[in-house]
Amino acid sequence: MLEARSLTFAYPGASSVFRDLSLEVAPGERVALEAPSGAGKTTLCRLLAGYLSPQAGEVRVDGEPFPKRGACPVQLVSQHPELAFDPRLRLEDSLAEAGEVAPALLQALDADPAWLERRPAALSAGELQRLCVARALTARPRYLVADEISTMLDAVTQARVWQVILDWCAREQAGLVFVTHSDALRARIATRVVEL
Repeated sequence: MLEARSLTFAYPGASSVFRDLSLEVAPGERVALEAPSGAGKTTLCRLLAGYLSPQAGEVRVDGEPFPKRGACPVQLVSQHPELAFDPRLRLEDSLAEAGEVAPALLQALDADPAWLERRPAALSAGELQRLCVARALTARPRYLVADEISTMLDAVTQARVWQVILDWCAREQAGLVFVTHSDALRARIATRVVEL
């Protein structure tokens, strides 16, 4: 179970984004976060994946806090893939942080293995996003958090990427938390919708 317990969070000098927010996501569940723009969906995604720390409350995975070493059991794929990689490193080295990426996974995502020899600036946002998904799944998380991950992808690639994610979550019984502005995508994927 991925549990957010009584979270309160505010950015410095600003009012609280939310106060005393709780959320549970079970293994295999696909939860869509729904709220108006600016209501804190991205902030909550970052809290659930350990990128931000709440002022109050905690996030736990299977009853435990995030490990201090090793791969996090919650992996985040954000809406800004260009910020997800060290610009100085070849993409092969960045992906290696999660482990050895299976060639079959790259093929399923329609990601050219030649991209791995390049640095992030040489790829488009859509190409980088496919590698972000590959890196996240290679880490074998128990929960995947996907924040508007397909807005920069064409319709065919969107369908391909989401199918890879859904197949992986079903096979691994991994939980999924996601944000999308597409009502059709939300209706097709979500087993539950949470309004913030």
